[in-house]
Amino acid sequence: MCKLMRLPLIALTSCPAEFWGDVAKDFFWKTKHTGQFLDYNFDVTKGEIYIKCMEGASTNICYNLLDRNVHEKKLADKVAFFWEGNEPGDELTVTYRELLQRVCQFANVLKAQGVKKGDRVSIYMPMVVELVVAMLACVRIGAVHSIVFAGFSAESLCERIVDSQCCLLITADGFYRGDKLINLKLLADEALQKCRDKRSSECLQAHRPGFRRDFGSLTFSVCVCVCVCVCARVCVQVPWNPEVDLCWDALLRGVSDECEPEWCDSEDPLFILYTSGSTGKPKGVLHTVSGYMLYTATTFKVVFDHQPDDVYWCTADIGWITGHSYITYGPLANGATSVLFEGLPTHPDVSRMWEIVDKYNVTKFYTAPTAIRLLMKFGNEPVQRYKRSSLKVLGTVGEPINPEAWQWYYNVVGEKRCPIVDTFWQTETGGHVLTPLPAATPMKPGSATLPFFGVVPAILNESGEELEGPSEGYLVFKQPWPGVMRTIYGSHERFESTYFKKFPGYYVTGDGCRRDKDGYFWVTGRIDDMLNVSGHLLSTAEVESALVEHEAVAEAAVVGRPHPVKGESLYCFVTLNDGVMYNSELEVELKKQVREKIGAIATPDYIQNAPGLPKTRSGKIMRRLLRKIACDERELGDISTLADSTVVEQLFQNRCCTAV
Repeated sequence: MCKLMRLPLIALTSCPAEFWGDVAKDFFWKTKHTGQFLDYNFDVTKGEIYIKCMEGASTNICYNLLDRNVHEKKLADKVAFFWEGNEPGDELTVTYRELLQRVCQFANVLKAQGVKKGDRVSIYMPMVVELVVAMLACVRIGAVHSIVFAGFSAESLCERIVDSQCCLLITADGFYRGDKLINLKLLADEALQKCRDKRSSECLQAHRPGFRRDFGSLTFSVCVCVCVCVCARVCVQVPWNPEVDLCWDALLRGVSDECEPEWCDSEDPLFILYTSGSTGKPKGVLHTVSGYMLYTATTFKVVFDHQPDDVYWCTADIGWITGHSYITYGPLANGATSVLFEGLPTHPDVSRMWEIVDKYNVTKFYTAPTAIRLLMKFGNEPVQRYKRSSLKVLGTVGEPINPEAWQWYYNVVGEKRCPIVDTFWQTETGGHVLTPLPAATPMKPGSATLPFFGVVPAILNESGEELEGPSEGYLVFKQPWPGVMRTIYGSHERFESTYFKKFPGYYVTGDGCRRDKDGYFWVTGRIDDMLNVSGHLLSTAEVESALVEHEAVAEAAVVGRPHPVKGESLYCFVTLNDGVMYNSELEVELKKQVREKIGAIATPDYIQNAPGLPKTRSGKIMRRLLRKIACDERELGDISTLADSTVVEQLFQNRCCTAV
């Protein structure tokens, strides 16, 4: 354990309203809340699950992030973002005044296109300033943004557009990720065509009466009808349909840079962000206005010990919740200066991140264990090539960090002088729920340590009994905090069954957890059929579904196998139809199938031909055994329920030793 000064922590288990009420005083409210500050029901046996924060209050997040900083806090000329492009030397500086002007302009563009309060807008963009502008323009007029990670496939984009019933898609022509050119507009067009082809009842619901623009053959009855494209940044052949495509630069010409904010109720929807579901269908996690604003602002300020002269850098993509909470909303709410990075940690060389740290004098640095393990492979020299003397706090996010990576991060990157905040949270939680506080919480490599203020965790056994003291089981939470999700968009029943039905009275994270003798929490990983690959949560069911859509595949099963860099890798078992031969060409086709259906992040690392799968007599696949086979572990435990035990030995003989 690293010995650091320990400061008293506030439990807040019984009266969080007073604490959060004081936090709320730092923000602007058009109207004040009435009644309880935080009202909720976590017990499905007592009625519908709900969480309400500051009901009756009204505000606008964009106003609190920008106008308040520009006009009240006199931060107009302070840098909001240092944008660092994929290539060194490709850079841009944006002040709070400039960001406010650009957001207001694009908000006026959205209004001119007929977008109104409550409408959903899909955003499919790389890490450019226009992405931040687009999302804040949405919330300025009360529209709900649904950002889709630019690494997802056209199929995944289409699925999210249809599910959230978006009326507009904002995208870019293309971008480079390292040396690879991504033609984003082409993928967006393919997604929109898939939306038109579906012509399902879901698409028909997306029709919004009163929208006056004529888009020829494309109407809202096929889901999305406008593609606003960021101006050309790369040399790609951009397909263009003037009937439906509009150019970002052209739309902004002559548009006013003043736009009155739309005042929204506390529990109005703010954004939808999709996370993989154990059924294979992504879940549209819905966050609301006031609670999310308060929680991201406070966790950012406290967990990173934010100071006015800090330069903060979160290396995540805004397409994930980390980018929402800790690149956009949390930092801007605190008037912070951030680095917005488009590129890769290894491009053009493996010292790129430390070069950027020195270039901007980064003080607080937040990244994923995957990136740390990747850079560890290249040794200490690329790190020590740069001073990094500005660093004060290091953070990790996305998955539990293994102690070896933690020690390298602490000893080499931080030179034993920077505390590490190992944060545990989820898309659903909105912000940090288990985390050390820098220089206040004694650190243990690999432990997320203790709960944030007002967060009350518990560990349950399979029977739903709370375990005391050192124990291991299901990680749950006993009461809400302002930033927790409110529902799954379009399916409150799924929200209740996924998070609250297994253990009534508790929010169930889906993660296993161990608590040690000091009360520290150690998250052990997913308990359900989910995999954490490079910090990205993937559904095994979703990958299996993509595999069986190939005409050669009769059945598929996917499990995780430990990976030294990614944490987990995808190990796939496929049973082929009669007469189909397994060969390298088929392997390539199957990988391509998954990549096109989900995205590059879901590409299988291993594919094994499985003439049969281990099943119980009732026909259930025993994934526990498949995980053993993937890892070449011969201690199988009880296999008495297997219908055919010879299948297991055959799979061991055929197992993959190297990635395909």
